[in-house]
Amino acid sequence: MIVAGAVAGTIALGVGLGLWASEDGGPAGSAQPSAGGTGDSSGSDGASAQPSPTRSYALSKAPATIPAVRSHTAARGPGWRPARGERVVVGDADLADEGRLIAGELGLAYGGEKDDVRAGDVRLALNDDEGADPESYTMTVRGGRVSISGRSDAGVFYGTRTLKQEVHGGGTAPEGVVKDGPSKPVRGFMLDIARKHFTAGWIEDRVRELGDLKFNELGLHFSDDQGFRIESRTHPEIVSQQHLTKAEVKRIVDLAASRHITVVPEIDSPGHLGAVIAAHPDLRLRSTRGVAARGAVDISKPAAARIVDDLLNEYAGLFPGGSWNLGGDEYQALMAASPSASYPQLASAARKAYGPGGTISGLATGWLNDRAGTVRAHERTMRAWNDGFYAGTSVQPAKDLQVAYWTGKEIGARQPVEYLSAGRKLINYNDEYLYYVLGQPNDFVYPTGRRIYEQWTPLVVRGTQAVPARYGAQILGGSFAVWCDLSGSQTQDQVAAGIRMPLRATVQKLWDPRRPALTWAQFQALAAKVG
Repeated sequence: MIVAGAVAGTIALGVGLGLWASEDGGPAGSAQPSAGGTGDSSGSDGASAQPSPTRSYALSKAPATIPAVRSHTAARGPGWRPARGERVVVGDADLADEGRLIAGELGLAYGGEKDDVRAGDVRLALNDDEGADPESYTMTVRGGRVSISGRSDAGVFYGTRTLKQEVHGGGTAPEGVVKDGPSKPVRGFMLDIARKHFTAGWIEDRVRELGDLKFNELGLHFSDDQGFRIESRTHPEIVSQQHLTKAEVKRIVDLAASRHITVVPEIDSPGHLGAVIAAHPDLRLRSTRGVAARGAVDISKPAAARIVDDLLNEYAGLFPGGSWNLGGDEYQALMAASPSASYPQLASAARKAYGPGGTISGLATGWLNDRAGTVRAHERTMRAWNDGFYAGTSVQPAKDLQVAYWTGKEIGARQPVEYLSAGRKLINYNDEYLYYVLGQPNDFVYPTGRRIYEQWTPLVVRGTQAVPARYGAQILGGSFAVWCDLSGSQTQDQVAAGIRMPLRATVQKLWDPRRPALTWAQFQALAAKVG
């Protein structure tokens, strides 16, 4: 009843405006139904549809986009469609990049900063709504023109993505007013480029795709046992033969910034450092029997900390965004039946650092905190995988570390609520829904867009169960992740095809907290139309 009343109220407001509407609308199941109209919106003489006293239009339908817009006030009028000779103008020089981009995409001229008004204009502007979400925007289609405004250039950019999808999907932006913005501030895609080399061009294509879908993070996991995939000045000896140059990474970072996407780097430690260890075998963690622990450095050796800090400091300049993933997961020493017996050098180092009660888990937590200190000096917000937060130790993880929660399968696994009730902020990487693991090892199954669309929400952090809604504000968002455990299982083009619908389903659930109005079949059909 509440939903029906809200829709009816929106329609009534549109009728009250009484002037403008669209000649085409969204697919069946879109959030804004159409009210009946009496006029022919196409015009029998083939002339361009324009408002006039002798014509009337059906009440417009909400734009059909991915993700769906949060609010649309319907109106009567012909809507807007791009035509040769029309232009994009901006009210502020800071919007020049957004203006040039949408102009090129829609085949319009870019007019720069202008105060005059012309028929067919698309105008981008910043507003002074200090209370608004900086990623929100308002788009008004009226009088044969489009205006998009927001508190920041990010919000205006998202408005241009809505306009682009409207035009690509149906040719016309429907008349009326869209007020839109994200439910979650973190909408991410993480790519494992350490185990599998992806070309710079392929990654750039994903950046463009992510931008059009209103994602705002790209995670790059570029160091692991199988490879270190970015050129290094401080330690060139660790770099894999197939890698990205720093110039290529800079182009990716710059392209991402132009789409308001932050690139979040990850150098995982103290585990998953096999490529570093291959060039520095003296740093390898070994048990009392001389058995090497896979991918793990010996954190009792100061040289291990020095090389990781060298790399963290080096790449801070390459990745200027505000976030960083420290990793911290799957340290092999703590997966032994008796860590102290297997690795007495770690137990001794723990007691030396933290007193008689010092433990190896405390030593590992201290390692994570020290690496956080290195990155914090570069003014980054840091996260670590949930199995890098150890329970039962007197050494506590730094309070400003966010939890990247991916699994409940680790030894001593803790429920998400344990982190949330302690006040931690959390990012949802739920491996039940959001992990695309090449080759499907260890019981992983390629996720489907349909399952994400119909079952998952940001509150579903572990398995299939949601955490209580009172923790919703602490869950900053989520990230779909591609892991390349069996790297030869798919080509990079097969990966792109396999993640296409899961990405769209994920961002729909991160942008709009409501149950989707479209069925899965309708959502698939819409994706085919709008790209």
